[in-house]
Amino acid sequence: MSSSAARQPAAELSYSPTKVEMQSVDDKSKSGVRVDRRGLCAPAARHIASLVLAMLFALPHGALAQDWSINARLLAAARTGDEAGLVRALADGAAVNARSRIGETALVIALKNDRPALASRMLDAGADVNLAAVNGVTPLMAASHAGQTEIVRRLLASGAEVSPVDRLQKTAMTYAAGQGRTDIVLLLLHAGVDANAVLAHQLTALMWAAGYGRTDTVQALLAAGAKPGLKDDRGKTALDIAREGNFPDTVKLLETALKG
Repeated sequence: MSSSAARQPAAELSYSPTKVEMQSVDDKSKSGVRVDRRGLCAPAARHIASLVLAMLFALPHGALAQDWSINARLLAAARTGDEAGLVRALADGAAVNARSRIGETALVIALKNDRPALASRMLDAGADVNLAAVNGVTPLMAASHAGQTEIVRRLLASGAEVSPVDRLQKTAMTYAAGQGRTDIVLLLLHAGVDANAVLAHQLTALMWAAGYGRTDTVQALLAAGAKPGLKDDRGKTALDIAREGNFPDTVKLLETALKG
């Protein structure tokens, strides 16, 4: 593999807030339950449809439709911010951990849409704090990305794991540091995240914060023992990354840290 090919993924993941990078948390795909026939030949599709119909007739009249309807209402309420509708769906028997076709629970949907009140309702109802979507995004990642400090505090107290990695090889700390969520970074450090943990492409939380000019977060990480001299897989330090991003305040802070 050429050196330029090896460097490209790190550059894309670290310093460019592209739609691809944020897709894990910000995916706005519609939720719902459906039979997906894309890519199936016609006979196979007909066969699956026949099996589904057979299952429907085997159940008590309307049971499956009712179950799907209640869960769909719950997910739709989380997506639109309808707290009353969400409460009604739960009262009607919606499964607290019902998932959309992309694996998102109502808790994850509420968190990624920055609706902490709805997220609190789901936590009160006993939602699984570690149940990730298909793309690997956990409730803790979504809350960290959105800067929902009190929800993060509650998730951690409820046993949320800090180590999971999503499909972009990002963690809750990655999202918190990159977004400049200093309070959440401190909570994650207190929960046991190593300030010098090496993530994908040998990136640290300090590099993520520096790459977006999050000076306050950089300062907090340095105070927690983050090492400014560590290098990513391109041989760049947090200072190099901050210089490339033209973040003078962050550069000055890291220069001082390296001299010390």
